[in-house]
Amino acid sequence: MIKGSGIQKSNFVEEGCPCIHYGQVHTYYGTFTYKTKSFISEALYTKCKKAKTGDLVIATTSEDVEACCKATAWLGADDVAVSGDAHIFRHNQNPKYIAYLFQTEMFAQQKRKCATGAKVTRVHGDDMLKFRFPLPSLPEQARIVAILDKFEALTTSLSDGIPAEQIAQQRRYEYYRDKLLSFPGKPE
Repeated sequence: MIKGSGIQKSNFVEEGCPCIHYGQVHTYYGTFTYKTKSFISEALYTKCKKAKTGDLVIATTSEDVEACCKATAWLGADDVAVSGDAHIFRHNQNPKYIAYLFQTEMFAQQKRKCATGAKVTRVHGDDMLKFRFPLPSLPEQARIVAILDKFEALTTSLSDGIPAEQIAQQRRYEYYRDKLLSFPGKPE
């Protein structure tokens, strides 16, 4: 777990080095991304902590515990600078699988236990390292991710459809996501 660096929105430039601001994890990015919305100068970039391809970028600060720890898997080719109030989770698992785990009730239960703050809610990186999840083999993770990607694409494509159907699809997606990511027995 690597704590991000101090990048402010005022540091953004039209062209430059890629960066992810923790606020954008909440408002712009989905489960994964290949490119960034924002850029910073090369001088600032050289000073920043960076996510590598496959790392998870986690917004560890929010207005409430439910929004805290929203994560996106960085799948871009180059390293990306990450702002403060975010952590970089470096791991050796399927990045999308880990990002999907961060969307489950199993994850939410663990983060609620260690969230701190009243006006601003935080979960510290050291606390997240204590969370436990089922980790099937990498081929099984890839199979689960392929299914979840199809559900996510279907749910997203319904945004122009009937709102009630979209809500139903979202509930089905969440149900099956949680089922696919939970396994009998104790988490590893």
